[in-house]
Amino acid sequence: MATTNDLKNGIVLNLDNELWTVVEFQHVKPGKGPAFVRTTLKHVLSGKVVDKTFNAGTKVETANVDKRSMQYLYKDGDDYVFMDLDTYDQIHVSPTTVGDNVNYLLPEGEVVVATHEGVPLYIELPTSLMFEVTYTEPGLQGDRSTGGTKPATISTGATVQVPLFITTGEKIKVDTRDGRYLGRS
Repeated sequence: MATTNDLKNGIVLNLDNELWTVVEFQHVKPGKGPAFVRTTLKHVLSGKVVDKTFNAGTKVETANVDKRSMQYLYKDGDDYVFMDLDTYDQIHVSPTTVGDNVNYLLPEGEVVVATHEGVPLYIELPTSLMFEVTYTEPGLQGDRSTGGTKPATISTGATVQVPLFITTGEKIKVDTRDGRYLGRS
């Protein structure tokens, strides 16, 4: 148990047996009336974002979320298998938990897996990763200065919009949060 005075970004709360991450919080002391805490909460599993206000000093239940650095090993049926880099234990994570991160999941890539009471909640990828372009249409001469983009397929099978001068076989840096092209190596 903690009070609303202990809230900070990233802490996980257990409200009505559901897990919520504090995205943003603000302590407010109005001229009249008691102080309160205005928060923006994100549901850990569904990603739904809500605004919630607590009276200052109210007790809230925090959840113990264990974040561990793990390595992606392989896909087993529908599940994805990750190995804890410290204990070498392997866990199976469902496709719904992995979500859209599967587009940027590299074999033997390191990710952070968050668990609560042994149940995987979500995975966090590094904010940017390097990928090889496996296919893209050739750029036309003279198109280089227009600033246009074209689709390119990367080594994981995902499609990323890249500048016209990128060719098949090049390594590019991609933002894993929104799939944006960041540059090439």
